[in-house]
Amino acid sequence: MYIIGFPLLLGPLVTLHELGHYLVGRMFGVKALAFSVGFGKELAGYTDKCGTRWKLCALPLGGYVQFKGDMDPASIPHPEVAAKATAEERDGSFHHASLWKRALIVFAGPAANILITLAIFASFFALYGKPVSDNASETNVVRSFAEESVARDAGLLEGDRIVSIDGEAIDEFQDIQDRVLMYPGKTIEVGIERDGSDLTLPVTIADIRETDRFGNESRIGRLGIYSTGMRFEDVGIGESISLAFTQTGKLVDMMVTGIKQIIVGDRSVKELGGPVTIGKFAGEQLSLGWIAFVNFAALISLNLAFINLLPIPALDGGHLAFYAAEAIRRKPLGPRSTEVAYRAGVALVLALMVFVTFIDIAKLPFFGN
Repeated sequence: MYIIGFPLLLGPLVTLHELGHYLVGRMFGVKALAFSVGFGKELAGYTDKCGTRWKLCALPLGGYVQFKGDMDPASIPHPEVAAKATAEERDGSFHHASLWKRALIVFAGPAANILITLAIFASFFALYGKPVSDNASETNVVRSFAEESVARDAGLLEGDRIVSIDGEAIDEFQDIQDRVLMYPGKTIEVGIERDGSDLTLPVTIADIRETDRFGNESRIGRLGIYSTGMRFEDVGIGESISLAFTQTGKLVDMMVTGIKQIIVGDRSVKELGGPVTIGKFAGEQLSLGWIAFVNFAALISLNLAFINLLPIPALDGGHLAFYAAEAIRRKPLGPRSTEVAYRAGVALVLALMVFVTFIDIAKLPFFGN
């Protein structure tokens, strides 16, 4: 499953990401020299009538579209070369396209991944409906406690209605989970209604380490409370799309929160994952069935978009940052500063890849704990 799951997951996601770049580039008249799935030695390929070389390469850890004028797969600009280009070389060249066209071409890759995530979530909501409480009027009412419950220890009682956390209103039980899951160990102020009175109780979120059936450990926050049961309610296409946007927004918020917590030391860097972890999880989710696997693909697709939009030179976000600077200055950055920035960006990306791969390998079962 690991061997099948990894290429089955990343292959389509990377291809669709690069296809986003390619289609918008072609729409604006930019010529593509190569469309590659993977890096390194070409295993198979063909050249179409437009002169684009479509190829599958040996290292399936990414891909790229090489537009006319690109001197490397990362589309690193070389202003001194572009300035000396002939009229023929300028025709259909990426680096001679207008600024807004270049920006849209670059953004199209991450946008494709975001659209994939939205499409998957919207499809799930349309097919299965949205989760709602069996009793909408009691969705935030504490009906029972877990065997170990920090909420009960803090003074909450059965029948209390949770109306706010840290001063922010709580509309449904899912909101409580969203405010708690990513903050193990944090003390929050829980506003409740009890017998017609309003109370505020400090509760320290339980720091729980859960292990799934495959032995993967995750660190999450829990209050240890239960409310009414849940059921699925049918929704239309319009609401399915709206719910997909909401779900995607929640995932982005979780990603940003997780990164912040790792930076400040609230979470261990061991929670990061690279290609090995992605391959492991892909195989595990595939073994659970297509629904679990497609849901995991939506998460990874969103991660690809998020990472690519980081303002690091050599990534899509780095290109967009340079274009923003060019728009403000009304001229490109100097050749020297551009070269230094992109070299530093490539070095940072490679260092991060080595770092997360080292973490991946260290987490493999034969290394123990």
